[in-house]
Amino acid sequence: MKVRLNLSTKPLQTHRKFLAIAGVVSIVAGLLFIGLGVHVYAVRRGDEVFRERVVAVRSEMVNLERQRGELEQFFSRPENAKLHDRSAFLNTLIDEQSLNWTQMFMDLEKILPAGVRVVSIEQKHDKGVVAVKLTIGATSDEAKVKFLHALEQSPSFSHLEVLNQKVAQQQPGSNDKVDVELSVVYSRA
Repeated sequence: MKVRLNLSTKPLQTHRKFLAIAGVVSIVAGLLFIGLGVHVYAVRRGDEVFRERVVAVRSEMVNLERQRGELEQFFSRPENAKLHDRSAFLNTLIDEQSLNWTQMFMDLEKILPAGVRVVSIEQKHDKGVVAVKLTIGATSDEAKVKFLHALEQSPSFSHLEVLNQKVAQQQPGSNDKVDVELSVVYSRA
């Protein structure tokens, strides 16, 4: 019969547990490495598409700047500058004619209280906005306040500004006691 004795100072150890854990860790590390590689590839691919778009936008900007320079050069010629000035003048004339006076008088008639009369109206076009300067005569302060309040509440008139107010000079056939000069923006949609 044989007896197995280990006479060494250190007993024999198996490294299976270590090898198993090391194998699992190396597999997880390999999977992480592959995942990071795929992520880096996707980011590089996305950057490539972005860089291509940047290059396309820059080339388009260069093309548009070149076209802009050509147009500025074309419009800076004396014959074209004269044409531009003439068209601007004609556009202001068209804008001045575009005010519908009948509609404005109908809107004023709706809000004009008793005891108030319109003495004069002046229009001024500024950047597509019709500013109207009104001079009104009122028989009393109460009628004047009613008219100003009606102007403020009206959807057709805005930006009311009282420019001048004075006691009216008595003229034959006029009962006005107060003359008011005001500016208002007229917009009828």
